[in-house]
Amino acid sequence: MKPFLLLATRAEDVPADEEYALFRRYAGLAEHQLVRHRLEAEPLGDIDLDDWSGIFVGGGPFNASDPPEKKSAVQHRVEAEISALLDAVIARDFPFFGACYGIGTVGTHEGAVIDGTYREPISVIEVTRTAVGADDPLLAGLPDAFTAFVGHKEAISVLPPSATLLATGAACPVQMFRVGQNVYATQFHPELDVEGISTRIRAYADHGYFAAHELDLTLAAVRRAPVTHTGRLLRTFVERYARD
Repeated sequence: MKPFLLLATRAEDVPADEEYALFRRYAGLAEHQLVRHRLEAEPLGDIDLDDWSGIFVGGGPFNASDPPEKKSAVQHRVEAEISALLDAVIARDFPFFGACYGIGTVGTHEGAVIDGTYREPISVIEVTRTAVGADDPLLAGLPDAFTAFVGHKEAISVLPPSATLLATGAACPVQMFRVGQNVYATQFHPELDVEGISTRIRAYADHGYFAAHELDLTLAAVRRAPVTHTGRLLRTFVERYARD
């Protein structure tokens, strides 16, 4: 099988390594089957899509809607590299799955409006499939409503014409969309379990997701309901797109 590629942007080793392990776990991939590239550490370089079964993009600290003068040189580089890669991915309708930061990258590429209107605190929410989403092959095995982990400072407030809405939420209308037939993005985190998101809560306690005195409340918020279905999206993506 040709491997899958995970593009990561977390500078902190503990949450970065845990993210990689969780993607492998839920996607059902061995280490040699999921190659990680840490974009915050080194440039992406040339990517030949023919070498890969598909591409994942994980979450991260970058916000697409930040003004240019507030973005670091690393963020500007990463955004340019992912945008160039998406030129090829979208043109070929190549298998791609972006989670959280991934929705911002695809959304930006396609001309979505991204701002703080629908930001969500770190918690567990209910996600609902749209009528189109119920027929999508990635969501086919999930119930019409399912729980998911979220936590983001920005979100898509206006979808571009090229995107098809697959799942929505009460506080954030765009929770999952598709471009073409094979390019997917979610606002929620399908790769996380409660231990994984708890690690991130502690690692990013001073990154503005919650006030300093809200650490214990935030840790409790991600335990208010079990999250049992979302990891299946990653396994289904691999089953659908793995190729020799």
